[in-house]
Amino acid sequence: MKRAHPRFVRRNFARSLAVFGVLALGAVAIAGPSGVLAWGENERLLDARRVELARLTKERGELKNRVDLLDPRHADADLSGELVRSRLNVAHPDEMVMLLPSAR
Repeated sequence: MKRAHPRFVRRNFARSLAVFGVLALGAVAIAGPSGVLAWGENERLLDARRVELARLTKERGELKNRVDLLDPRHADADLSGELVRSRLNVAHPDEMVMLLPSAR
C-alpha cells in the first residue's frame, strides 16, 4: 500500500475544510435565527409588536389625559367628583344612586 504525498493530503484537507465551512455558512443562512426560514416568523412578530405598540400608545395617551385632568393646580371638577364618589362610596343628599350588575 502506497502512502499519499503529505502535500496532497494537506491540500485535500484544506479543500475539505473550506467546503465544510461554506456548507455551514449556507446552513446558517437558510435555517439560522435570521435566515430565510425565520423571515416569516420575524415578520409575524414585527406585525404583532406594531399592533401592541399602537395599543400601548393609545393607552398612554388616555392615561396622560387623565393625569392632566387630575393635576392639583387645575383639577377637573367632574373627574375629581366622580373619583371621590366611587372610591369613598359617598353621594350628595339630592343624588340618586343606581347600582349596575357586576360584570363577572
